[in-house]
Amino acid sequence: MKALAVVLIIAGSIMMIITGVNLVTKEKVVDLGKLEITKKKNNPVSWSPIVGAVLLVAGIGTFAMSKKKAM
Repeated sequence: MKALAVVLIIAGSIMMIITGVNLVTKEKVVDLGKLEITKKKNNPVSWSPIVGAVLLVAGIGTFAMSKKKAM
């Protein structure tokens, strides 16, 4: 349980700081034998910092519950 709590805390903290990433994919536009033309396409992925806060609180709660059970 402690490992899960640590993972949730770290993921929540990172998601609160970094609110999105940009994934770049290559797409073939023209393919004429030896001639290939490709296009890079940006695919932004974003999330709310509230999601990170929820994960952080869930991680802290899980960590507190695992401490309580250990005693």
